[in-house]
Amino acid sequence: MREKIHIYHTNDIHSHFDKWPRIRKFLKERRAIHEAAGEDVFIFDIGDFVDRWHPFTEGTLGKGNVELLNEVAYTAATIGNNEGLTLPKEALEQLYDRAQFDVLAANLYLPDGSRPSWAMPYRIYTTSKGTTIGVTAATAFYRPLYKLLGWEMTEPLAELRRQITELQKKADIIIVLSHLGMNDDEAIAKSNPRVDLILGGHTHHVFMNGKKAGHTLLGAAGRHGDYVGYIEGELNTGPFFYKKFTASLFETSMLESPPNAAGYIKELEQTGKVLLQTEVVRLPEPLSYSWLETSELPSILCEAIYKWCEADCALINSGLILSSLEGSVTKYDLHRMLPHPINPCKVELTGAELAEVIERAEDSDLSELEFQGLGFRGVMMGKFVYHEIVFCDDDTILIAGEPLNPEKMYHVATLDMFTFGIFLPPIKNARKKIYYLPEFVRDVMEWELKSRYASP
Repeated sequence: MREKIHIYHTNDIHSHFDKWPRIRKFLKERRAIHEAAGEDVFIFDIGDFVDRWHPFTEGTLGKGNVELLNEVAYTAATIGNNEGLTLPKEALEQLYDRAQFDVLAANLYLPDGSRPSWAMPYRIYTTSKGTTIGVTAATAFYRPLYKLLGWEMTEPLAELRRQITELQKKADIIIVLSHLGMNDDEAIAKSNPRVDLILGGHTHHVFMNGKKAGHTLLGAAGRHGDYVGYIEGELNTGPFFYKKFTASLFETSMLESPPNAAGYIKELEQTGKVLLQTEVVRLPEPLSYSWLETSELPSILCEAIYKWCEADCALINSGLILSSLEGSVTKYDLHRMLPHPINPCKVELTGAELAEVIERAEDSDLSELEFQGLGFRGVMMGKFVYHEIVFCDDDTILIAGEPLNPEKMYHVATLDMFTFGIFLPPIKNARKKIYYLPEFVRDVMEWELKSRYASP
């Protein structure tokens, strides 16, 4: 019996809702067309749909994002590192309470070895003509960070091998939803030739017409909703089973926009703004910022991170600060100023390594670098600011009032993004790193402002 199935996939939307109205309209219309023809449709999200840089996501702690997926009738989703690591444990536990789709996350566990009630290792779907489709999923292996939040993880490739072995006994077609990145997807295909499709994300790669890896077809749709992935499956279920998959991408900017798109996007923003109107503090005087000059707000944040991490000194980039503050400061104001899902971090460096970090931080090419990623949602790196790091006229550097000693070990408070990126190599390669989760830098700033400006 001949059969055609249609699979749509999104990944790494990161709460970029500017494209969502087009995606929403497109997927609903395509589902209606296929179902009218008697053909089965599956829609999957491959993680990082939630990103707390957007006020709607921040105000609803991601539950609003889940409602958006519900509206389009997604079949299943997996979690990315943004769902898994930027939400406190209790928030992730509740995130999918009202989900009308399956949540697949084979390598996420509770500390006692059991699985979260909302996360399944795999799911088997049966088409209208009786073909069985086994779907499993795994997310990026940031085990030390998950442990800090109260979760446990298994190594994803090993976990997927276990799930695929099980699915081989039960399913005609096997699909992996992989928030692991392109290199791991190719490794999965190489070691598991029985897998038909790997729908990937995390590294924001784009496969315009898929990519063959052995017997497996890889699909990936970039980031921020720039594309919607599509897999067409042609099957013949007997007497000899035949299956063929073809991949393509739809460029979202070319899709038809619904007439109310601008209002819809604005409504999401306004919903978040209303939910974040709680007053944090009332300032007696305005606080300013600059990305290229010394200014108040970056200095306050740097000192706050120094205190929070109980360090010898601290350094951050002023590009973190995206707006000034004055008068009544609400949670919305802090979110607008510091939208980044970035956590404080403390690293252990020798004095020689710290000197190298400072030299690199003072490089104007770095301070003027424009980038986004690693949690940073700003525009440019900005001038580095310091606390308990002082430059003297004779080129001596003082750390906590004492000349920097190349042989001494220092505890340096900074941002987790510098431990993941290539900007400051001694921090990325530090022998000891302590991450402070689940608090973001905006939570630390709130703590500091309340301490400085608390009502008498």
